[in-house]
Amino acid sequence: MQNYHQWLEWLEKSSWAVGIRQSLWLYPALEIVHILGIIMLVGAAFLFDLRLLGFSRNLPLTGLSRHLLPWSQRGLILIIPSGLLLFITNAQALGTDPVFWTKIALIAVAALNVFVFHRLVYSTFKRRGASGDLPGMARLCACVSIVVWIAVVACGRLLAY
Repeated sequence: MQNYHQWLEWLEKSSWAVGIRQSLWLYPALEIVHILGIIMLVGAAFLFDLRLLGFSRNLPLTGLSRHLLPWSQRGLILIIPSGLLLFITNAQALGTDPVFWTKIALIAVAALNVFVFHRLVYSTFKRRGASGDLPGMARLCACVSIVVWIAVVACGRLLAY
């Protein structure tokens, strides 16, 4: 545990972390990039999840998937580096905060949910020709996704206070 705390202290005192904290515009810019990435990822995921739950049935699922899911991936490209840089500026407090670790655990649940959906549920649906009703597991994955992403965003906001 001592090594972990030393590592957090080292991160927080790194030239990158100090530079970000001392910059007038860099920390706010990173926050904006992080929030933009969240909007892209969660917004696209929510729209897809709502379709899985039966809304907008007139939109073909495969077409919607090809349009929305790349936006989620682009959001991740913004979220990961900006989140890491934001973390290092306050590593000692965040690294020991249960809310932060709850957020990380929820993100892991979201990733597992995406894996289960795309590898087990959606791939089978597409192999069958992407027609007919979605299996109940697809709706379950959509519900899990919505609940988990709301909880991730809530944890992120709680960390700011």
